[in-house]
Amino acid sequence: MGTKTAAAVRFKAEPETVDSAMIVRLPKSASERLPSRGQVAVRATANGHEFETVIEPDGTRGHWLRVDDDLVRGAGLAVGAKADFVVEPRSDWPEPDVPADLASALAQAPPKIRDIWDDITPMARWEWVRWVNATANPATRQRRVEVSISKIDHGKRRPCCFDLSACTDPELSKSGKLRAAN
Repeated sequence: MGTKTAAAVRFKAEPETVDSAMIVRLPKSASERLPSRGQVAVRATANGHEFETVIEPDGTRGHWLRVDDDLVRGAGLAVGAKADFVVEPRSDWPEPDVPADLASALAQAPPKIRDIWDDITPMARWEWVRWVNATANPATRQRRVEVSISKIDHGKRRPCCFDLSACTDPELSKSGKLRAAN
């Protein structure tokens, strides 16, 4: 990743599970030092293990990050065991993992739409992916994929009208459990 945008933020936190997801909630003091109440691309370490991710907003002006199997293995993370974290906000963004339904729609779209998708910033692509992923309802999700393609076809470079500081992970945000512990 490229240049720094803010100073590194150091904190200790305990991974926890919320439904089937393992997450780390940033302490309020750490979250407040980030440059945005929304998503923040970071270069980070957990117990000295380096990784890159995008920290997610929790909808209460705080942040959290998802812990995947690679991070568990590499950093030796375990639920309930304090770990040392350093997150360094970055000005450039990693590419998002585009979900299969959106990727398929983009692949089948006319070249004009694929060209716009390729031309927008990685941060804008993250916003499209977040918007599509922000619902667990299959019909709503399919409609969002269709609307994404239509909006891009009409020159829109970002989805509009959703709260960038809200948690858009349907499992976590709808459960209320992410807010409950804050």
